Amino acid sequence: MRRGANAALTREIPGLRGIVVGARFVAGAEQSLLDHLVLAAVLCDQESRALSDEHVVFFNQLTSPDLSVNRLEQVLGGDTEQVEVDLAAVPADVARILLVAYLNDGIGGRRTLGQLRECTVRVLDLATEAELVRSENLAPALTGETALVLGEVYRHAAEWKFKVLGLGYADGIVGIARDYGVPL
Repeated sequence: MRRGANAALTREIPGLRGIVVGARFVAGAEQSLLDHLVLAAVLCDQESRALSDEHVVFFNQLTSPDLSVNRLEQVLGGDTEQVEVDLAAVPADVARILLVAYLNDGIGGRRTLGQLRECTVRVLDLATEAELVRSENLAPALTGETALVLGEVYRHAAEWKFKVLGLGYADGIVGIARDYGVPL
């Protein structure tokens, strides 16, 4: 799927209860880039604001407070990192779940997401592990960005959808935190 495209997950698969959202990163010449790349899920309200700092799931906070979103330690398939979403357990005040990647490189870091050869996001059916959605390679459009909103799982009426975003940030996680109200 291209940037901006969306897929109607629960309309197409009415019994879908859980999904896995994964990201695959392939570094170019800078192989250590992957050691500094962090995947996170941000649970947001109707205004696209994080509900709280506890609603950011990443390596240091493995699950959301309601247990609906969890970082997977053992990834399925060829992804680099994944999060599991129990769609039925997502609280009503969560309108969207953003999947973001950022470089945890410290101040003055010289790495950028433009050094990636491949960057894709995909959605799997948790029960069957069947691939439901795969993005195009987002890496060719990246240059000096240090953070990226890969995509979002969101409510539309009574259904769940997924949208590929590929929205880059040159100011890293600080930019994402500003735009989505994530407390740092």
